Amino acid sequence: MIYLDHNATTPVLPEVATAMAHCLRHTFGNPSSSHAWGQKAKKAVDEAREQVGELIHARPDEIFFTSGGTEANNMAILGTAARFSRGHIISSSIEHPSVLNPLKHLGDQGRRITCLPVNQYGIVEPRLLERHLGSDTILITVMHANNETGSLQPIAELGTIARSRGVLFHCDAAQSVGKVPVNVQRLNVDLLTIVPHKFYGPKGTGALYVRRGTELKPILFGASHERGLRPGTENVCALVGFGKAAAIAKRDMKSRVTEMRKLSTLLYKELMREIPGLKLNGHPRKRLPNTLNLSFPGVTGSALLDNLKGTIAASTGSACHAGRHTPSPVLKAMGLSDEEALSAVRLSLGTGTGESQIRLAVKAIAGACRSL
Repeated sequence: MIYLDHNATTPVLPEVATAMAHCLRHTFGNPSSSHAWGQKAKKAVDEAREQVGELIHARPDEIFFTSGGTEANNMAILGTAARFSRGHIISSSIEHPSVLNPLKHLGDQGRRITCLPVNQYGIVEPRLLERHLGSDTILITVMHANNETGSLQPIAELGTIARSRGVLFHCDAAQSVGKVPVNVQRLNVDLLTIVPHKFYGPKGTGALYVRRGTELKPILFGASHERGLRPGTENVCALVGFGKAAAIAKRDMKSRVTEMRKLSTLLYKELMREIPGLKLNGHPRKRLPNTLNLSFPGVTGSALLDNLKGTIAASTGSACHAGRHTPSPVLKAMGLSDEEALSAVRLSLGTGTGESQIRLAVKAIAGACRSL
C-alpha cells in the first residue's frame, strides 16, 4: 500500500522511536521531583523544549507543552478570551474544528465572532482583516497552512496588521511546522500551535508558543506544571520524541522541501496527463510542497478511494471529517460546487514517498477513474 495521507499523520522516524524507547527504559522519574531520577527527567523535558524552540526560532521559555494541537488551540483562544469579560474575535471560514468549535462556544456565550471569507485559492485577503478590525477586537486566529488544500496564508502580513492595532494574533501552524520553514519572529505572531505527529513525531503531545509578555489564563486547573499555564505531569518520553523530531526537521528542512516539491509536481503532471479535466484546489504555488487537493471529474472522492483500498491510503479531506460524504466546508468556502467538492481527494506526500511510488500511484488512480 502506498501511503499518501501524511497530512493526517506521519510515521514516527526510527531515530525518534529509538530516543523514546531509551527514555521509557531509563528516564522514568517525575520532572517535578527534586531527586536524581526527577532531575534527569526534567533535563530531558528542558532539552525537548529547546529543540522545539529552535525549530520555530523561539526561546525555550516561550514553549508550553500540551496534549496536542486541539488543546493548544483551545488554550490560545479560551485563554485569551478569559482575560476579557467581552470582546470581538476574528478568524477565517476554513479553520480546523479545534479552532472553530471553541469560537462557537464563545459565540454561544455572547461573544462577537467574525469568520472572514477566503478567495478562490482558500486564502484570507489582508484588506478584509483591516476592514473587520474594531476597537473591541481582542484576538485574531488564522491557520498557517490549510490541512485539506495546503494553501499558505499571508501570516506575516496579517500579523503586521494585528500588531499595528495592538491585537493578539494566534496562528494554528499544525500543518506547516516541520514541513516548511516557520519563524515566529518573521510571522509577527503572539501565539502559535505546533503538532509533532505531523512531522514524524509522536501523537498525544503538542505545544503552544507564547511570546514573552503575552498573558493567557489557564483553561485547566491543577498543579503548577508548565509555569502554571498547563497542569499535569509531563509525558516525558513523548516530549523526548517531540524534541528529536523537531531537531531532525530543522536539520533536514531544505532537503525535505525540495524533495516534496519535486515529487508532488511529478504526481500532479502525470495525473493531469492521464485524467483530462482534473482540477487543482488551492493555490498553485503558495501551498505546502507535499500537498495536492484534486477534483476528479465524473467520480466522487469517496468512491475513488474505496476503489483504491489496499493500494493507496489517502483522504477525501481532513482526517477529522473522515467518513462524511458531504461537501467539504473548506472547499465550499473556496467557491467549489457540490460536485467539485465531493469529487476531491487529498494526496499528501512524506519522506517515505519515492518516485517509483508516485508512478505506481498515478497508474492506480488513473485506472480507478476509468473503471468508475
